[in-house]
Amino acid sequence: MAEGMSVKHLLYFSPGTGSFPLFGFNGTFMSSLQVFFFLLFLLQWGRVAMDPFSQLILLISVVSFCTFQWLFHSVSPWASSRISPGFLKLSHKQKIEWNSRTVSTLHALLVGLFCLYILFFDEAVNQDPVWGDPTLVKINGQGMLPYFANFRLLAEFSTPCVNQRWFFEVLGYPKASKPNMTNGVLMAVVFFLVRIAVMPVYYSRMCSVYGTEAFYKVSFGGRSAWIFSSICLDIMNVMWMHKIARGCYKVLRSRRKSKPEIQENGKTD
Repeated sequence: MAEGMSVKHLLYFSPGTGSFPLFGFNGTFMSSLQVFFFLLFLLQWGRVAMDPFSQLILLISVVSFCTFQWLFHSVSPWASSRISPGFLKLSHKQKIEWNSRTVSTLHALLVGLFCLYILFFDEAVNQDPVWGDPTLVKINGQGMLPYFANFRLLAEFSTPCVNQRWFFEVLGYPKASKPNMTNGVLMAVVFFLVRIAVMPVYYSRMCSVYGTEAFYKVSFGGRSAWIFSSICLDIMNVMWMHKIARGCYKVLRSRRKSKPEIQENGKTD
């Protein structure tokens, strides 16, 4: 395992079959025997081939993997059936997707909070946004470009609203219902805050390190990929924000038009 491999990387790795989520996303789940031998191999290999800190990262990754498996297969079905009785009426495929999105929401909140803490309180990252190498960054991201990598992961905060929209849809909530509209407005606000409003901060910090010694220590390919991907991603973010804002406006407008007009005498038309 390469130094700096994050929890997310391990959770999305499977030997021999390519990358896919091990903890249930999209309905994919390795058999218990495969999981057991896979984890046993990782722990044994890590004990022999890794330095103590990398062993700690591996241990955290394995614990995270097992925790998310438990959340997906046990906690989510148990809690969902009690919070939302409609869960029991879903098809098997929909239940898998439901549990997957429940875990996705928890994961997004955890990663987002981690990022906020690192960006606000981790001195190593803020002093050297290109090569800062603190412990928390290795757990949550990579050793290179830690500030910018963690900054991008703030976008995870918009995931819960996206998942909640799917929950309402599969439960049969009308688009004009109050819960759906509230979630839609919240999604537009959160999306704007974590993907659009932060752009000036992100690019001003990028400009501040451009041309420095630390900047040129990154390979040409790495610099090109970083800058080019950032610009492309934000172009898409602006396009998505435009669509979300238009959709939100249309729903709010249709909701207002659908309300019965009140006459002066208090009677409805």
